[in-house]
Amino acid sequence: MDTPNPSQLRREPGTALHRQLFMVLRDQIAQGAYGVGELIPAEDALCAQFDVSRITVRRAVSDLEHLGLVEKRPGRGTFVRAVPRAQRPQPSFGLIESLGRQARETEVTVLKVETALAPPTVAQQLQLEAGAAAVHAVRLRSAHGTPMMVTDAWVPQEVGRNVTATELQKRALFEILMAEGIKFGRVIQEVTAVAADPVLAGLLRVDLGAPLVRLVRLLHDRRKRPVQHITIHFTGERSRVLMEVPAEAVNTMGAGADRA
Repeated sequence: MDTPNPSQLRREPGTALHRQLFMVLRDQIAQGAYGVGELIPAEDALCAQFDVSRITVRRAVSDLEHLGLVEKRPGRGTFVRAVPRAQRPQPSFGLIESLGRQARETEVTVLKVETALAPPTVAQQLQLEAGAAAVHAVRLRSAHGTPMMVTDAWVPQEVGRNVTATELQKRALFEILMAEGIKFGRVIQEVTAVAADPVLAGLLRVDLGAPLVRLVRLLHDRRKRPVQHITIHFTGERSRVLMEVPAEAVNTMGAGADRA
């Protein structure tokens, strides 16, 4: 049996060469092949090593730049700026603190705020009466100019009176709801993988069909009423989901469930 050549990229349909090259270079930086402050191979060398075009190399390096891992210096080459995070911090913070940290560490662009009929699945989960409208807010969160996630939220109209584009530029959605007197209780989350559609691909600056993580979160108040339904799309390279399951919940549905 032939030994696989690590310099070879898969050529099957659906496997974008620049994304493969990006992942190879990212992993090499993480493993110390190129240290912080060191040069990565020049375009010509990468083209020859991986048998790809200059366009492919430039797109792969551009993705590394978007993550802040490398920096191009005109006339000198491309240098490693940082190493991908290898360690995962202990989940020592709760959901509200986590949402607050996310709001503080990213910039928000409000794409849409409207009062409209929610999709049937969302309306059912929010327990809206037939024909009842809800407040719909779509936002893009970025870090240092790099798109991180797209959030698509729905809240019942009676608790979303102050959810406006102006307010969402100042405060996170959960902070607006808390100011309305909402005290959050039960949270249900579902995590799946999806392919980027044209809208998400454009907003997140990824290829059409690129793999994305979709997190759907349903938040209730202390009276067990659903008060927010939010769908979040992000790439695995730019964000992550960190969860903690208490020991007492391991043998209960509180620990979640894996379903095919």
